[in-house]
Amino acid sequence: MRCDRCLARVQDAFQTDPVTELLVLHHALGLTEGVRSFAAALEDAGHTARVPDLYDGLTFADLASGVAHAEVLGFEEVVRRGEAAAEPLSDAFVPIGFSLGVMPAQKVAQTRRGILGAVFVHSAVPPAALGGTWPGGLPLQMHISEGDEDVPVCQELAAERGAELWLYPGSAHLFADPGSGEYDDEAARLLLERVLEFLDRVGGPR
Repeated sequence: MRCDRCLARVQDAFQTDPVTELLVLHHALGLTEGVRSFAAALEDAGHTARVPDLYDGLTFADLASGVAHAEVLGFEEVVRRGEAAAEPLSDAFVPIGFSLGVMPAQKVAQTRRGILGAVFVHSAVPPAALGGTWPGGLPLQMHISEGDEDVPVCQELAAERGAELWLYPGSAHLFADPGSGEYDDEAARLLLERVLEFLDRVGGPR
């Protein structure tokens, strides 16, 4: 009996809270302080986040300039860079994409086995546009302004795949980044709260 009690105490001492490995992929403005801060908040909650720079250090003050740079790189190259950033991760992780970053995040989610779930912020892409289908049963959470042009794609994914869709008031696109000029403090707070709750549901101990 004493040995059993000792074993239980040792197991309790080494028991840790669930930790989820994350891949956070930035929007068209680049790897801004806003994206870094969001990833840091997820790490403060106990997760681990890989935050690659798909733009080689460049950032942009406005969306048009950022999208123009992505077009110069080529969207396929952006996706390739996101997939390359995912390669070192274990299979059980969660890709989180912001706007432009949704494309590589979604491609990774559609092609890597063992993914725990995915989070798309500000955008979504028809699965067929990335050369595949959405994996059956893979949890997906989406966040977008109700007036955003990508809402229909998000609604279609939600209807067909049972994905979780959160709509936010207004039409601001990058409402979660303080440096975007479209920042909404309340929406950003709710976004973080809902993402953390999603990670608690899909994550597991490592």
